[in-house]
Amino acid sequence: MLTISENAAEVIKLILVGGESPEGAGLRISSSEGEASPESLEAAVANAPEDSDQIVEQSGVRVFLDEQAATVLGDKTLDAERDDNGELGLTVSE
Repeated sequence: MLTISENAAEVIKLILVGGESPEGAGLRISSSEGEASPESLEAAVANAPEDSDQIVEQSGVRVFLDEQAATVLGDKTLDAERDDNGELGLTVSE
């Protein structure tokens, strides 16, 4: 199952608060191409999970994974780090 680091949880909280998301909202990670590959994954704020989504709740945040994303991210860790411009972004590691 996907692990969410404390850093990633803080970034997700900022994203959800910034969008004034309702109670129970989360970050939904899904495959844009309907295939299970890291390159096809995209993330967006979702008010609720889809019926078939896997729900990961850790560190006070909810992440919804569609079937393909759950396959790709099953044994990974969602983390956050700063890029060369100082912007925070989510990353995936082993």
